[in-house]
Amino acid sequence: MNAIIAGITTRISANRFDPARPLPDTQIRDLAELATRAPTAYNLQNWRLIAVRSAPAKARLREIAHGQRKVSEAAVVYILCGQAPSHRALAERLRPSVAAGIMTPETAAAWTHAVRDGYGDAQAQRDEAIRSASLAAGFLIFAAQAHGLASCPMVGFDAERLAREFALAPDEVPVMLLAVGHAGAGNWPQKPRLPVAQILTTL
Repeated sequence: MNAIIAGITTRISANRFDPARPLPDTQIRDLAELATRAPTAYNLQNWRLIAVRSAPAKARLREIAHGQRKVSEAAVVYILCGQAPSHRALAERLRPSVAAGIMTPETAAAWTHAVRDGYGDAQAQRDEAIRSASLAAGFLIFAAQAHGLASCPMVGFDAERLAREFALAPDEVPVMLLAVGHAGAGNWPQKPRLPVAQILTTL
């Protein structure tokens, strides 16, 4: 079976991790780099990841995450932050694509103007921030799977407190936590999904 399909069909959301098996910093960075391969509108790349791996930082995060044990037991917990779209930031982020000949300066300018004009209200900015960070989280889940690691996305946390205690910028939204590490004993297998006929409409 194709390795990607195998990863999709066997992935689990792990609640138990082996706390005795840490990850090296190089692997934590490699996983984050793979997460950045996710798509974003206009190549905004409007995300930031915070890798929480030290015991003191995990203790702070666990309290914010309502005491969930996996925050302490996972080798690392990534905080996935979405950022409000910025046409000023985009101009800089598109510069390497122009230099590499992937797009013309005119296309880069058009995209920059589209972002400036298309995200004028706070709701649109928040929606795009959440979309981008969620796509990064999905890629990070399968990056972990490819590394032979377990993961678990988490939305049970105090977002306002997290933003304050982990010094998020005013334009950043804490979208989710993602615990990553070696699986411990006692995790469930992947749970059955709804039949495709129940969720798919073909027109």
